[in-house]
Order: sequence, then structure tokens, then C-alpha cells
Amino acid sequence: MTARKVCAGTIAALAGVLVLVPAPAPAASVPAVQVMVVGRGGAIFAPARTIAASAATVSVSGRSCSVAAATPLAVLADLRATGGPAFALRDYGHCGASTASAAELFVYTLGGERNRGQNGWEYKVGGAAGSTGAGDPTGSKGNGRLLYPGARVLWFWCEASAGGCERTLEVSAPNARRGRPLSATVYGYDNEGRGRPVAGATVSLGGRRATTAANGRATLLAPSTPGRYRVSATRAGMVPAFPVAVTVG
Repeated sequence: MTARKVCAGTIAALAGVLVLVPAPAPAASVPAVQVMVVGRGGAIFAPARTIAASAATVSVSGRSCSVAAATPLAVLADLRATGGPAFALRDYGHCGASTASAAELFVYTLGGERNRGQNGWEYKVGGAAGSTGAGDPTGSKGNGRLLYPGARVLWFWCEASAGGCERTLEVSAPNARRGRPLSATVYGYDNEGRGRPVAGATVSLGGRRATTAANGRATLLAPSTPGRYRVSATRAGMVPAFPVAVTVG
């Protein structure tokens, strides 16, 4: 993994080197986003949840470093501040009061798992890997577009290969009538956000499970009790999907 790509923003623990200090930001500039952290082998360190991408200040090597709101680094910082996994940073620039310098902050340990060679921590926004540091105030693609309300921010352990990281799953499913069939579809996305149907994924709904076919689809029976349920998808060698909510009526 390169310092340019996998970055982050806050910290605590780990030799007491980094200390998170939340910093206020205008409410309008702080989107509520979904975040999930998945470690090596698909272990979920932080289940999917909604969190604010607030601005923060971090201390790295004795320096106070400002992190802009609405960045994947700010998301990781807020997650940690609310009980999420600890992580550690290196600074490949010279961070300070300017949020622009946070672009060179690099996450090398998260949830106790430390980068190893080309394998290590990566982030995705909406299924595509970032091409900038996670604290870069120009956004994950360097085009000035920061996180938007409802964005899905995934931090995951990347097993690097010639084709990039392992694919990350996405599951979709419609609302259903109780006791009736429900069809879920699973796609896997590469670093560039290109998706394809995934066969052999396990789809779960209310204690029921089914396996996807070559077209990425699996059919389950909806629960007999009305309510809101979560549909999830996993597959060995790929990163689990963000669960999606469905209404059974």
C-alpha cells in the first residue's frame, strides 16, 4: 500500500503517540455517512453504522494536525471517538494547522492489525478506492468532491495482487411480503468501482440463508413476522457487504 492512497485521521492508544481531539465544524459541512471496518479475513471490527464526518485535530509525533470534515479520515476519527477501533498514523509530510497537510497522513495500524508489505489498510467511498490520502481536503478523487450525506465509507484490509485489492461486496434487495420469496442480488467491486455478479456468496435475512448463483442472485423466504430486517452478504476471499434494510409487510 502507498502512503498516497491509504490514510487516516485520528488515534489513540498505541504507545500513546496519537491523541484525538474533536474539533467543531459548521453543521452544514458535516454529513452523516455510513461506515464499516473490516479486518483481515473478513473479520468485522466495526459493524456498519451511521456517523458524522466531523472535523478533528490529531497529534502526530508531537505536532497538532487539522483534519477536514467530510473526509474518510474524519470518519475514522469520529468512529474512534465513539468507541470504534484504535488506529495509528504516520506523517509523510509535515501536518499542521492547514487541513491540506493532512493528505500525507497514513494509517498503518487499525484494530491491532498492522500493514505488511503491500497488504494493509485501504478505504473506499461508494465502492471505489480513493486515489488520494483519506485526509485530503480535495476529496477521495482529488476533484474537490467531499463526502456527501449517506455515503458509504468502507475501511478494509487489502490483500494486494496484480489486480488490486480483493473485491468488496454489495447486496441489494427489495421490500417483500411476509412469508413470500425475496430475491437479493450480490455484486463484487474492484478498486475502480467496477462491479460484476458474484456466485457463491451467502445472503442472510432474519436467520435464513441462501447462496447466489452465477448471476449473483439468491432467493430467500421473507420472515412471517412484519418488520424491518437486514440483508447481508459474505463470500470467502471478498470483503463483506454493507447490510441493507428491507421492510417485510
